[in-house]
Amino acid sequence: MKKQKVWFITGASRGFGLEIVKAVLESGDKVVAAVRNPKSFSALQADHANLLVVKLDVTDESQAKEAAKQAISHFESIDVLVNNAGYGLLSAVEEASGDEVRENYETNVFGLLNVTRAVLPYMRTQGNGHVINISSVGGLAGSVGWGLYSSTKFAVEGITEALAAELAPLGISATVVEPGYFRTNFLDQTSLFRTSNIIKDYSGTVGKMREFATQVNYKQPGDPSKLAAAFIKLANVAKPPVHLPLGNDTLKRYREKTAAFQKDIEEWYDVITGTDYNDLASN
Repeated sequence: MKKQKVWFITGASRGFGLEIVKAVLESGDKVVAAVRNPKSFSALQADHANLLVVKLDVTDESQAKEAAKQAISHFESIDVLVNNAGYGLLSAVEEASGDEVRENYETNVFGLLNVTRAVLPYMRTQGNGHVINISSVGGLAGSVGWGLYSSTKFAVEGITEALAAELAPLGISATVVEPGYFRTNFLDQTSLFRTSNIIKDYSGTVGKMREFATQVNYKQPGDPSKLAAAFIKLANVAKPPVHLPLGNDTLKRYREKTAAFQKDIEEWYDVITGTDYNDLASN
């Protein structure tokens, strides 16, 4: 009989988080749904004995520690951590204020770290666990209008790659998932922040991206229920991957980037390989 896993999922009230919560409960596992407003989960909580709802603003480190403590007290373990909480920032790099950028990092990067630091001590004690960090196609390749948001996801990529190496000897896995455009509320005002400062010089680039984001909302190619199913599969493999890009659009964008990167290497090969000290180059 399959052992019930305990999942700790941040940003569980909507979007990917809610879809993953539903899929996990349907699979028979247990869920700690971390949300800023627990009342929004009251009805769902009444229907599922395997669900614990905890209050968590990921930018509050003390709340993260308390939420993890509540999870252990209630379910006795945390087997899978899904760092899902985050929001988008649509802006030219120059347009956003320092405060707007810092707030995006507070949630997308520092919030993720707050929760990870709160949960890992329990996983280390258990000698097992799986940290799954949600990045984005924007974490693999930057694009106009998404540079600042992408920078937060690039950080998540680097953090997860290092975590995977650090945690492997302890019996804990780490995976970063890079979804493309999925049909969720990500492009709504609830999940996407657009700066009020708009510079006309970027109308042909970032301006077009703003128009595209409006037009494509709820017309994205990705199916959130299939993403949630992929998470169930990911959490139940013996050797999880470090990277899991989800969506044909993500795979296409990544391949375009790596092809362009390889072309740059070929064109600049002599310069790239000609920067070592001469005594090293002669060996």
